[in-house]
Amino acid sequence: MQAIVGCREMKELDGHTIEQMGMPSMVLMERAALQVVQVLERDRESLAKVLIVCGRGNNGGDGIAIGRLLHQKGYNVHLFCLGEKEKATAETALQEEIAGKYRTPFVNNPAWTEYTTIVDAVFGIGLKRDVTGLYAEVLQKMNAAGARKVAVDIPSGVDGDTGAVLGAAFLAEETVTFGFLKKGLCLYPGAFHAGKITVADIGISFPEGREPMLYALEKLDIKRLLPTRPPWGNKGTFGKVLLLTAGKGMSGAGYLCAQGSFAAGAGMVKIHTCAENRTIFQTLLPEAMVTAQEATPDMELLEKDYQWCDAVVAGPGLGSWGEELLLQLLQAKERKPLVLDADGLNVLSAHPDWKRYLKDHCVVTPHVGEMSRLSGYPTAQIKENLLETAEEFVQHTQVVCALKDARTVIAGGRRTYLNLSGNQGMATAGSGDVLAGIIGGLLAGGASLENAAAVGAFLHGLAGDKAREAKSARAMTAKDIPQFLGKLWKEIEEET
Repeated sequence: MQAIVGCREMKELDGHTIEQMGMPSMVLMERAALQVVQVLERDRESLAKVLIVCGRGNNGGDGIAIGRLLHQKGYNVHLFCLGEKEKATAETALQEEIAGKYRTPFVNNPAWTEYTTIVDAVFGIGLKRDVTGLYAEVLQKMNAAGARKVAVDIPSGVDGDTGAVLGAAFLAEETVTFGFLKKGLCLYPGAFHAGKITVADIGISFPEGREPMLYALEKLDIKRLLPTRPPWGNKGTFGKVLLLTAGKGMSGAGYLCAQGSFAAGAGMVKIHTCAENRTIFQTLLPEAMVTAQEATPDMELLEKDYQWCDAVVAGPGLGSWGEELLLQLLQAKERKPLVLDADGLNVLSAHPDWKRYLKDHCVVTPHVGEMSRLSGYPTAQIKENLLETAEEFVQHTQVVCALKDARTVIAGGRRTYLNLSGNQGMATAGSGDVLAGIIGGLLAGGASLENAAAVGAFLHGLAGDKAREAKSARAMTAKDIPQFLGKLWKEIEEET
């Protein structure tokens, strides 16, 4: 797992390393500079002529140290410093003095078109005000230059907590960040401005007994967080998923959800739907069983299916016909893992008093619009506060919440996760239905609610990334995701 930190948390960790552990800040700055130089030298051809644009804070001190190290290695490098010299931090002033003694070239009016690499070291993670005036003009010139672009710690102009662009921001191809991922590098539009991210270890760590508050999963975490599938298992031991889904004319949502459950490893899937969909599902997905409800809901029929299953997914394509059935699931005395998605959430929004049935056996998977209807908050406010919105909803309901946007937040267990896999091609009809099915399949296989939601979102995104590689983001559809998830499992098994 990768830890993700906010600005305040990172400053506390930096202070702990300096004050409590005795690591001088100049040593940290030198280590940071060495790490950036190492990244820059991955493409030596782009280092024919380098410009490093520095501010007067410690981010600028990192940049000056980078320039001096490159100069000592024989590269043609120029340092361009913005702001008043008298306002420089003590470390940055010392770095400028050292660079001068090594005869590192400084320039006042760089010829922007002459450089093959531009390094941004203007502002660090602490920036909270809009970039204006000369700084905005310089960032615009840096972005317009036809050079390789690398940011130090965070692209200047990006809010380190929210990822928002503060008036103007550097558009990097790569960012070298120190210690840990920053929230602003993971959330859009900051993630777009950061480009490829390298997390460089410079000696900053969490104090003993303290853990990060936010994580991102990595591939090696997948098998560790999921139950082992024994070679002597059978379709029953690998989990039985019940899908309450698909009103009349909405069979596609149920089909995609079922495909997601099978691709996640479920041994058996039963689709509980309206009578009009029976033939469609039996034709499209012969692997699944189908229970068809007539016009008047048969509660005993649902109870029989509920007793059969290990986990339930309710909502994709459900429409209004399944409201009474959904209420029966919510009121069930025997609590089985329950994923609520799509129309399952819309029904809750229409019946706010039903939220009292949401307990710690539930996973909810709202997109921003659905969360707006559930919470009453405007969508714009939710998009700006994804983490806080998910965590607040969890506090009120006890559920595990996977709040979906360009980044998905998973909250409600011991940890909060920010999913970093996936791409814009997954913003297509049915993608959420597949995710709900994947989470249901993992739950039926014995995963905890937290692990099923976090790993499910991660797998969903990784499979979507594979689909993009094969078909392009523009052309991929939701049904590609389960297909590529099968190929992904093979890779995971081989790698781990």
